[in-house]
Amino acid sequence: MPEEQGKKIKVNFPERLHGGVYANNMLVRHTKEEFIMDFLMVAPPSGAVTARVIISPGHMKRVIAALQDNMGRYEQVFGKVEAAKEPTTGGFESHTKH
Repeated sequence: MPEEQGKKIKVNFPERLHGGVYANNMLVRHTKEEFIMDFLMVAPPSGAVTARVIISPGHMKRVIAALQDNMGRYEQVFGKVEAAKEPTTGGFESHTKH
């Protein structure tokens, strides 16, 4: 075990993030170097990006594994979860404020 794994890292959690953000949709794009995940709150006729997360492909693999592990443990306690149906509101337009 590398020495660094045993060390504790103090993480600053900004107060503005304590309540989290709600997202009922997500768009994922990628380049060779990174995955870009935009989390959206969509309430037709409009929507807004509530968070953007950019991570490396190697870290994305770890995120997927962690999500699968947590979903498995959740379902052991609360029962099987069915995947939500894809939204039927059509495509999204991206608008950037200048």
